Amino acid sequence: MLTIKQLTKILGGRTLLREADMSINWGERVALVGPNGAGKSTLFRMILGEDAPDEGSIERDDYAITGYLPQEAGTPTDETIIEVAMGITPEMIGILRTMRVHEKTGDLSHPDFAKAQDHFNHLNGYQLEPKAKKILSGLGFKQQDFHQPARKFSGGWIMRAHLAQLLVMEPDLLMLDEPTNHLDLLSLLWLQRYLLNYSGAILMISHDRDFMDTLIETVVEIDPDAAKLISYTGNYTSYLDQREKRYEQQVQAYRNQNKEIEHIQDFIDRFRQVSSKAAQVQSRVKQLEKLERIEKPRAPRKPFKFSFPQPPRSNQKVMDLSKVGQSYGTKRIYQNLDLTIERGDRIVLVGPNGSGKSTLLKILAGILPIDAGKREPGHATKLGFYSQHRIESLNENNTVLEEVMGACPTLRDEDARSILGTFLFRRSDVEKRCGVLSGGEKSRLNLVKFLVDPPNLLLMDEPTTHLDILSIDSLVSALKNYQGTLVFISHDVHFIRTLAETTLHINNGIVTRYTGGYDYFLEKSGLNDDRGAVTA
Repeated sequence: MLTIKQLTKILGGRTLLREADMSINWGERVALVGPNGAGKSTLFRMILGEDAPDEGSIERDDYAITGYLPQEAGTPTDETIIEVAMGITPEMIGILRTMRVHEKTGDLSHPDFAKAQDHFNHLNGYQLEPKAKKILSGLGFKQQDFHQPARKFSGGWIMRAHLAQLLVMEPDLLMLDEPTNHLDLLSLLWLQRYLLNYSGAILMISHDRDFMDTLIETVVEIDPDAAKLISYTGNYTSYLDQREKRYEQQVQAYRNQNKEIEHIQDFIDRFRQVSSKAAQVQSRVKQLEKLERIEKPRAPRKPFKFSFPQPPRSNQKVMDLSKVGQSYGTKRIYQNLDLTIERGDRIVLVGPNGSGKSTLLKILAGILPIDAGKREPGHATKLGFYSQHRIESLNENNTVLEEVMGACPTLRDEDARSILGTFLFRRSDVEKRCGVLSGGEKSRLNLVKFLVDPPNLLLMDEPTTHLDILSIDSLVSALKNYQGTLVFISHDVHFIRTLAETTLHINNGIVTRYTGGYDYFLEKSGLNDDRGAVTA
């Protein structure tokens, strides 16, 4: 279906790929991995024909249809959500709107309605629309959303509509760039089940290792040192094991060659002045000249493990909510909510978008005044709220390094730089002023500040956003050693599975507690079966 031969790409004076090869077969599921900046998105653009290689070729089957989901959607138009999902032409939109005008007035005998209906049927619209609605429902849209203009929705919801469009289209090669970024946990589980039954080939870039472990059969790594594409058979976890073994083999080959070079060079040095050995010496000199030297292999990047100050011990009861009521205008979110959080709890909040997860986290943090009831923190509770949107705590005149050192004065300079490097602040980035950072950089910097000076009640809203897999693993490692109380929202299944010991399922203002990990919650809630899944 797709064959890449001897591809070379130089960007900004740096060689991203050098004589790289890769192929994707019909129905294959492939993940493209590599550190940030390795060239994953550039390779996607070349496959899509939006960029050209400097050398080599990219060959696609003439009959294969390719569909692509970028990380960000374009500017929304007046199209409705269902029209976006159906991927229909302006002509089809006109037909649909003519039909709906007459359906609303009840004038189904009008000639314009009959003509539009015939045309709609001819264009296979009656098959597209039900499928689009099922897929939109799976991705979290409500029925009343279908005919709303896309411009009324946030960027994340528009991305879901575009994802639905691709799934309705069923391309032969489905290219996904971070497809889980804009999904809540329940929508992610639905998408995962859907793609398990997808008949086409899938090529994805993702930072969600559990998602890849479930779906992927082949991992292709962009090796930034060799500028090559290296293929591994198996899912992401299998790739990590194989990569480690490959590195060990490379180290052994490097050592063996060095021993051989030392042995040959020793012979040359010992017998250089011996005339009877001149031919043998010359032969070994030529042998060294022709020898293709093995470069010293670099160890694969691994999660950075660091020790940080543990928080002061809290009382047994860390936070108590009693008969709490909360509304937004006329919409009631919670009524008579009772919730107690105790020392050492590790709680994940799950539920569909709009169910009240972030509202509950903000109530616990005390940044959202409640309409009714009581919120009572424990006497020794030291609370910290991490949100990717809360950036006002940064001093815009400080450098990144100064901001972290100020959060924990006992932190050594080299440790601060290492931690920042793990969370994607590298080299000169640490000297940037906070005022010039992007939103994602500010979120990551706030996260580092929490890690080096943690409170004893840590509330976190989607902490893995803007992180790569190694950074997520470093965060998991830090939080596993954290001795305080943790309440968080996340759609990263690996992150949840590793850290959560209690699950609060929130839906329609009802909070259901599952005293067990993520898999226990799935089993008891019935979300690990195929109910509600739409097959491709």
